[in-house]
Amino acid sequence: MLKRVKKGQISLEFMMVFAIMLILLLYSVRNVTFSNGSPSTENLRISVSLEEKNLANAISNTISQVYSQGPGAKATAYVKLTFLRDPQMLSKALEVSDPVIFITYGYNPDYIFDNDKTGNGTYVTVLPRNSDYSTSFYGGDKEVFWSYSLYPKTLCNLSETKGGISTWDPLGERMIRGLNPCRPGFNKVYGIQLDPGLLPSELKIVVTWDPDKIDSWKFDLAKGALLININPGG
Repeated sequence: MLKRVKKGQISLEFMMVFAIMLILLLYSVRNVTFSNGSPSTENLRISVSLEEKNLANAISNTISQVYSQGPGAKATAYVKLTFLRDPQMLSKALEVSDPVIFITYGYNPDYIFDNDKTGNGTYVTVLPRNSDYSTSFYGGDKEVFWSYSLYPKTLCNLSETKGGISTWDPLGERMIRGLNPCRPGFNKVYGIQLDPGLLPSELKIVVTWDPDKIDSWKFDLAKGALLININPGG
C-alpha cells in the first residue's frame, strides 16, 4: 500500500533536488569556460605545456639522430599539434595577446644554478608577438621548455652568417630581461618565430647534416615542415 506524502514535503524535496542540479550545472559551465583560474583554464595550460615539451623533444631527438650518424645524414619526425596552432586557445591558456611560437637552440637553462648541468638543446615557448623575452624558465609557472640534444653548438646568439644568410626563417629577435639561461652573458636571443595559425595539424620535422650549408632553421609553409640543417664545422 502506497504511503501518502504531504504536498509541502514533495515541494521541499523537489527544491533540494533542483538546488543540487543547479550547483552541478554551474560547476559544469565553469569547467567548460575559460575564466581565469577555472579548472578548464588550468587544464588547458597543462595541455599547452605538454605540447610545447613534446615539440622540443621531437626536434632535439631528431637532431641527435642526425648528429650521431654523421655528415650526409637525414632524419624525419612528425608531431601532432592541437593547441599550439590555435591562437585563441593559447591566449586563453597563457594570457598572452597575439601569441607566437618562439623556438631556439642553446645552453641548458639549469646551468645558471648548477655548473654540472651542461649541454645544448631546443627551447620552445609562447610569447606575445611584440615584447621582451619576459617569461619563466623554472618552477611550477614555467613557460619555457628545453630538451637536451647531442648537437653541442649554440645557435641562439646567431641571427645570420658572415655572408648575410639568415640562420632563422622567419627570424625572431628578443631582448632578455635579467638572466639569460639560453646564453649567459648575452642579452639578445634569436630564433625562429612561427604564427600558430599557419602551423599544420601534423608538423613535419626534417633534419639534415649538409656540410656545404650553414646551420639553418626554416619553416616551409607549403610543405608544413620545419627544415633544419646542422653543420658542426661551419
